[in-house]
Amino acid sequence: MFDRFREECGVVGIYGHPEASNLAYLSLYALQHRGQESAGIVSADGRHMYSHRAMGLVQDVFNDEILKKLPGHSAIGHVRYSTSGASFLKNAQPFALETHRERLALAHNGNIVNARQIRDELEERGAIFQSSSDSEVIAHLICSVHSDSLLEKITYALDKIQGAFSVVFLTENTLVAARDPWGFRPLVLGKLRDRDGYVAASETCALDLIEATYLREIEPGEIVIVDKDGLHSSRPLLPQPRKSCVFEHIYFARPDSVVFGESVYDSRIRLGEQLAKEQPVDADIVIGVPDSGRVAAIGYGRGAELPVEEGLIRNHYVGRTFIEPTHSIRHFGVKIKLNAVRSVLKGKRVAVVDDSIVRGTTCRKIITMLREQGGAKEVHMRVSSPPTAFSCFYGIDTPTKEELAYNAEKQSVENIRQFITADSLGYLSIAGLHQAVHDSMGLFCDACFSGCYPVPYPESSREKQMELFLLEIEKR
Repeated sequence: MFDRFREECGVVGIYGHPEASNLAYLSLYALQHRGQESAGIVSADGRHMYSHRAMGLVQDVFNDEILKKLPGHSAIGHVRYSTSGASFLKNAQPFALETHRERLALAHNGNIVNARQIRDELEERGAIFQSSSDSEVIAHLICSVHSDSLLEKITYALDKIQGAFSVVFLTENTLVAARDPWGFRPLVLGKLRDRDGYVAASETCALDLIEATYLREIEPGEIVIVDKDGLHSSRPLLPQPRKSCVFEHIYFARPDSVVFGESVYDSRIRLGEQLAKEQPVDADIVIGVPDSGRVAAIGYGRGAELPVEEGLIRNHYVGRTFIEPTHSIRHFGVKIKLNAVRSVLKGKRVAVVDDSIVRGTTCRKIITMLREQGGAKEVHMRVSSPPTAFSCFYGIDTPTKEELAYNAEKQSVENIRQFITADSLGYLSIAGLHQAVHDSMGLFCDACFSGCYPVPYPESSREKQMELFLLEIEKR
């Protein structure tokens, strides 16, 4: 059971470059933080489409020989963490479908809240699904439309679904990028260097790696089509109140990205500074929990006028799995990833900044390490977001409400402090969060903190998704 929010997914689309699959591969490297379970690329050369996807990290899924088998001037790519559907190869993306009328591939970041209902309707009409992922619902909806217009078919499909989607589509000759009307998940548009081609990606860090020029966000509800005639934009979807995911700025996005028009690094500095105003502490030093808490820790140190030190060092070479001893080493899972710096911590009152506390078990182990291994005199936990009290249904894999460390009905901040064994515990307020991300208009979704869901989520859908997951396990 995990003790941190899982990254969602990352998508990229490339059009107008003879090595499109290579650029997609590099872009997925930059987006690896958004998903580590599977990776895939589909390319097109104007006549045919080519696909490769597998479980694992980008560097393990692709090599020179595989990329040579993905020719063409356009490509889409995907890195995945399963937020809907089990973690199996058949759920890896991009999905590639072929009917008697067309070939289509898509890569999706987000979560469709009415996917189960639409899936049932499509299956009653004869559709055969190959996966348990909600993303395949979009592809089947598109293929169900009898029209020669790709825009009409995509508009029909996206108008039927509700929830979060930043999605790229590929045909033999066309790249399409689209974003849901609420703007939950990020999606940006860039121009390829020295060419007429374009790139769409989840974050600007992907554009930076392939030396593409950032143009703008793809707007909520916008559909962008790139083909031989250039770039075309339309907004055929019914407008909705903008509700971009605030957790992109708290944790998910890379700090060197621009997300929702704002620098993630700058946002995290302000989150830390605001946290210092709201939750001051008598401490000697400030440290951040690598890597997501480090920038907020800098902001906290500035706001509190305290020195910021590297009290925890992360081992960047830890794989996704490792052999764990049964009893010989306590807290082994944390120790193999993090190590306390005794010369920094010994005898100090330490303020530890992290982005969130999900279950609290890892936080408890870190605090124990800081005391026992690092020799810290006091450990004060500061969190650069409000207490996470509700599950997310828009593309982030979270525990159930009952499993979260903070549950207003059962657990208080003081209960959590006692569980994680901190000398004190302080969270950022919801109002302070919105102030730090420059959200005076209420344009960010904070449902995981407030319980105010912009798009209603059918109560029965979570149970049906679990049934699908168990069914997949039985089929293995």
